[in-house]
Amino acid sequence: MAANSDFATAFESARKLHAAGKFAEAEMAYRRIANDAANRETVLQALFDLYVHAGRPQQAAETLMELIKLVPDSLTYHAHLGQLLVRMGQPEVAIVFYERLLERRPGFADAWFSTALMYKHALRYDDALAAYEKSIELGIDNEQEVWSNLGVLYSEMRNVDKAREMYEQALEIDSNYVPALFNLAGLHEETGERQAAVELYERILAAEPRHWDSLARLAQARKVTDADDPIIEQLEAGTRAAAGDLLQQEGLFFALGNVMDSLGNYKDAFTAYTSANELGKRRSQPYDAQVTAQAIDELIHLFDRDWIEQHATASKASPIFICGMFRSGSTLVEQMLGAHPEITSGGELEFLLWLIKRNLAPYPQRVTEVSAAELEPLSDEYVRLTAQLFPDVRNVTDKRPDNFLHLGLVKALFPQSRIVYTKRSKPDNCLSVYFQQLGGLNYATGLDTTADYYDQHVRLMDHWMACFGDSIHTVEYEEVVRSPEPVLRALLEYLGLPWDDRCLDFTRSSAAVKTASVWQVREGLHQASSGRWTNYADYAPQLSSM
Repeated sequence: MAANSDFATAFESARKLHAAGKFAEAEMAYRRIANDAANRETVLQALFDLYVHAGRPQQAAETLMELIKLVPDSLTYHAHLGQLLVRMGQPEVAIVFYERLLERRPGFADAWFSTALMYKHALRYDDALAAYEKSIELGIDNEQEVWSNLGVLYSEMRNVDKAREMYEQALEIDSNYVPALFNLAGLHEETGERQAAVELYERILAAEPRHWDSLARLAQARKVTDADDPIIEQLEAGTRAAAGDLLQQEGLFFALGNVMDSLGNYKDAFTAYTSANELGKRRSQPYDAQVTAQAIDELIHLFDRDWIEQHATASKASPIFICGMFRSGSTLVEQMLGAHPEITSGGELEFLLWLIKRNLAPYPQRVTEVSAAELEPLSDEYVRLTAQLFPDVRNVTDKRPDNFLHLGLVKALFPQSRIVYTKRSKPDNCLSVYFQQLGGLNYATGLDTTADYYDQHVRLMDHWMACFGDSIHTVEYEEVVRSPEPVLRALLEYLGLPWDDRCLDFTRSSAAVKTASVWQVREGLHQASSGRWTNYADYAPQLSSM
């Protein structure tokens, strides 16, 4: 065992290598002293940090597992491991460690709370509910946080009434608990209760004037019709005051752009949106057109007609997938369909992507190794998860727009699936994407990059059409807002459902809208968004050539 002074010298040398970005040398240096029993935890912590900085999540997770063996009751190490494994699509692995902790310490209320978070990520909703409730039973501190989290969970489970009840329970404990107020305001937005949402955002801002998320949401929820409305000055001041937080500042610029657009002040709107997207670029990897083209090439190559036919499962389920570019009208189409008595709006379900991450990583390369028999359980699991949220419902829409990337897999998993493809004119679609804060989509921060991605999405959709076009029904956004009834009649005929007038009166529905289009679809059908790009042609000349 090295003497303390020798260890300190060796550890400091390893840290300097780490700080200099010499990760391989630093790793070797740390490993040479990792068996010093008195300092093993310190070295493993340093190794974990190194693997995070070096972008090596698997090694980071393995190091955390070593730390948990060393300090088995550390909730901090469990929490770090859980966060990391969730990002890796492996929450079930984290759950194993949490459940071992609970076996040793069944009265550890905070551990039950953290385990509930992992159950939620694993889509084990009943287990998550039970774990949250157990933490309350054990007298967890800050009980209002648990009730608010229960509200979020019920909202994800599409149970609006229970979500509202949970938020209100949190507020009974602490009437000024901002997370519950903010979540309840968001729930009011989703269900179309505009004034109730506005009042809660204003209440939050009265207590915390720098709660920038509430200011941005308030600007979206209110109808600003006067250029002298004080909220404009609030937003402008907020964009300056929030300069230390890129994400918050970005959201305020998007909100300011939306207000200016609604006032017809297109020049200032475009300036605000440009500022928002410049901030977004700083938070994401640069868009690479070649990488995107190669990814689409790979999907086209792997999911050809033969693969789809050879891997078709025996599933008789016929889920309805609504997909296309973001901002292409998918929410509008889903809300119109959801007004039909035989259809339930599922919203942007994450089940397909979750199954891909859990079972088919690395995707899509992994599909070359699977058989139809291996895909069968994925079909069954998707059906089970959907039924868990929507029991006894026959037709549920899955409106995750980027599922268009996975339609080859969808067709194999569900040969009888019904696919609705929403398509919008390129300049309007690209502009609408540019005007929306779409975290994680690096193409969305530029009009040219969005246009490139749009072209790639068309190329992939052309491939799917060639492979199984009879399973895809295209809805043109411009057509549905111009002549909704014939478009809807054709769509319902494709879905095998009778006509219902309520589809044209969809704004009366109280069904939750859990997307960025929450207020647009509440305003009903109008053609203001068709040809919207012409308002901005002077500021973005590339729109004219799209």
